[in-house]
Amino acid sequence: MPGMNLPTTPAFLSSRAMEQTQLGQYVPVLILALVALSFAFGTLLVSVIFGWRSKRNKMKDTAYECGMLPIGEGSTRMSVKFFLVAMLFILFDIEVVFMYPWAVVYREMLQDPATRNLILVAMLSFLGVLFIGYIYALKKRAFDWKS
Repeated sequence: MPGMNLPTTPAFLSSRAMEQTQLGQYVPVLILALVALSFAFGTLLVSVIFGWRSKRNKMKDTAYECGMLPIGEGSTRMSVKFFLVAMLFILFDIEVVFMYPWAVVYREMLQDPATRNLILVAMLSFLGVLFIGYIYALKKRAFDWKS
């Protein structure tokens, strides 16, 4: 129809412009990767260049292990108790992480009559289950390092 303006596709929605903008979004990532690689290889190159100038001896070439002499095996066997205590720490640490959001919304939920009792009962049951787990761990002597 003459005189009627039909909508045209904007330039930024054309397929060619779309490809250019999508590829253009990766330029900062590529620059970051290039900087990271150049830093890594640059520090290696500098250490090789300046490392040849120092005098090497047996004492300088030994591994430094926190002030201890590196005698014996490199990796010693750890007790299962260590891993058990670590897992129990993670368990009780996550308990605290779940308590923070509850503490933030506690006063707001007390105002609503529908959730007034629900929020306290939910947290008390959560703490009850964790307390039972804590008592179980104590009875099984999971926290004793010596046994």
